[in-house]
Amino acid sequence: MEKPVVRSAWARRDNRFKIPPEAAKRQGLITRMALESFATKDEAIAYLNGECIALAGRPLDLATHSPKGLEQVVADLRNRS
Repeated sequence: MEKPVVRSAWARRDNRFKIPPEAAKRQGLITRMALESFATKDEAIAYLNGECIALAGRPLDLATHSPKGLEQVVADLRNRS
C-alpha cells in the first residue's frame, strides 16, 4: 500500500498575488510607523485599512502602491503626532 503524498501548507499557497519586493518594503515600513504612531495596535490597523479623507484612499494601499504614496502617508502620520 502506497502512502499518500503529504504537502505542506506552503506548497498549496498561491503565488499569483505576491506583491513585488519594493512594495512589500513600503508596506512593512508604513505598518511599523503606524504601530509606533498610535496608542494601540487596533488603532494602527484601523488607520491603515480605513478610508482617509485627507489622503483620498486607504493609507496601506497608497503607501504600498508607490514611493510618492508612501511619502504622503508618512506626512499624514507625522501630522497626527
